[in-house]
Order: sequence, then structure tokens, then C-alpha cells
Amino acid sequence: MPDRLISADSHVAISIDTVREKVPSQLHAIFDEAIAAQARVDSDLRGGRSFPLDSFDMEAMRDPGYRDPVARLAAMDRDGVHAEVLYSEVSAFRAFGLVKGDWKPISRAFTDVLSDFAAEDPDRLAVSYQVPIIDIPYAVTEVQRLAALGARSVHLPNFPSEFGLPDYHDSSYDPLWAVLQETGLSISHHLGNRVWLYDIFRRDPTPQFAIFTSMPSLALSEVIAWWILTGTLERFPGLQIVFVEPQLYWIPGFLAQLDRKADGRYDLPGLKMKPSEYFRRNMACTFMDDEVGLSLRHRIGIENILWSTDFPHPATTWPHSREVVDRQFAAVAEDERELICCGNSARIYNL
Repeated sequence: MPDRLISADSHVAISIDTVREKVPSQLHAIFDEAIAAQARVDSDLRGGRSFPLDSFDMEAMRDPGYRDPVARLAAMDRDGVHAEVLYSEVSAFRAFGLVKGDWKPISRAFTDVLSDFAAEDPDRLAVSYQVPIIDIPYAVTEVQRLAALGARSVHLPNFPSEFGLPDYHDSSYDPLWAVLQETGLSISHHLGNRVWLYDIFRRDPTPQFAIFTSMPSLALSEVIAWWILTGTLERFPGLQIVFVEPQLYWIPGFLAQLDRKADGRYDLPGLKMKPSEYFRRNMACTFMDDEVGLSLRHRIGIENILWSTDFPHPATTWPHSREVVDRQFAAVAEDERELICCGNSARIYNL
């Protein structure tokens, strides 16, 4: 068993009220309007149905470490986890575009709330900060500011077209890719709900939306293909992109499919290597409990796999992470286990 475990995907519950306290008072009205507008959009997408996470009897969600950084460190100690990469439960990407006024101080407020949380122990708590892409010059300066503050990662939307924005191969993003390459901050694409998946949500008859929740990980295949097949990673070879919470089991087959497309059957002028080689050079993905995927680890790449707890969601391994790791890695060589459970995250996030 490795001495250290690093979770590459854990979550923090921040409140809208806490964010609002950091928003300049003259912007409170437009902040409130944007939050209300986003709530209406979300309700429409869900067809009026709700998905309360408290429908799961989850001890982790009741743990004060979900909201408080001191308690969080205690929860990590209980689980035997040395450090975590943190994601906000509040996604602000869509709300920024709904702000009828100056959204930049509001963006900064979201960032500052998470920065305050991580400040309790920056060596153990590493936030992947949400960076808006609706203004690329602002995004560039925000990456520079975050890098100067010691950030390790930025969290970008998976599907920019859902905001009416160009896809990531477009040259308008080149200054952002250049500064991320220069600073060494990794890009996170966290599991999220493609807008069209809400059609499944509205029809899913299972009590806790088991059909719907099985779909988003596979939707990340679009993002992987977009980065690779457009040649964007050929132009920016220093980018590090982490796909968060997709699990592993489907990755080898999908990469093999991309390689077949690039063997001469499709015209892909931006590529000089196999798609799977770009994946192994530039990408990584996280998992929690996936013995099938681990059995395929050599097809994915040992240095491209990051373990996580997904605290405190229904799939979390907390507070039994060491037992879960011991079970999954029983037949895995010790050096490979160390890389997957600790070393790869330590390298990518400078932990």
C-alpha cells in the first residue's frame, strides 16, 4: 500500500451567500438576477424534476468537511488521504454569461471563496479554479494571476458550444493555451451534463436517475476527440489536460477507435502522431473504483491514470479509501500502484 494517497477529484460545497459576500455591493442586484436566471434555465432543462443528492444516505455529505476546511483535513486524515484536488459544487460557467453588467468581480468572488478554503493548508488542498472563457484576454490575465498565487489547475467548460462560443480548436483560444502551457497549470474537464442529456433525465423512470447518471462520463469522449483530432495538441504540445471522473473502462477502446480513424481512412492534417500518443503525452483521467479499467491500465498508460475519492458523492470511497485501494490494486505492481494513487497527481499538480 502506498504511504500517501492523493485524490485527484474531491468536492467542496460553497454557498451562494458566501460568494455574494465577496461581490461588490453595487453588483448584488445583477448577481442575484443571474443566479435566479440560471435556476430557471436548470429547472427547464430538468423538466421541473429535481435530483436531491440527500436522497442518498451518504455519511460523507453530512460530514462538516464538505463545507469547512479544518473539518475537511480531519476527514482526509480519517480516510488516510494526504492531499486532494478540489472542485466547487457550484458551477458558475453559465451564470457569468447571464450577468447583465460587470461579471468579472463576480468571477473573482467565486475564485476567492475557493482560495480561502484551500488557504487552510495549501500543501494538501489544491483547487481547480473555474476560469470563464467568454473573454479570452480576461481568462489569460486570470491564469497569470492564479499562477502567481500558486494555483495548480484551471477548470474549463467541457462544451463551449453550449455557451454559443467557438470550440477549442478555434484560434481565438490560442492566447489561453499559450499561457497555460507557459505557466504549467493543467486543464480540468470535469464530468458534467451535456445539455442534450437532460432529455434522458426527463424520461428516466428510476428513483435516483440511474440511467441518466450513467451517461455523462461517455460524453467526455467528445472532448477527448476534439482536442486530439483537430490538431490542437500538435500546436500546443505542452498542455496537460485531465478528464475528471470519467472512469477508465471505456478509454482503451475509444483510443483504439481514434487510432483507426487516423490510419489513413480519415483526412486529419493536423496530426503527426497517433491519437493515442497525444493522449499519453497530454492527457490523464481519474477514477474511483474500476477494477475492469485497472486491468486495462497498460493500454491507457500507467502515467495517465489518477485515483480519486470523489468525496462526498454517492460513488465516493470515503471513509474506506485505503481498503478500496487495497482491494483494487491487489494484483498491481507496487511501483504502478504508487504512480496511480499518488505519484501522477503529485507530478501534475505539484503536490
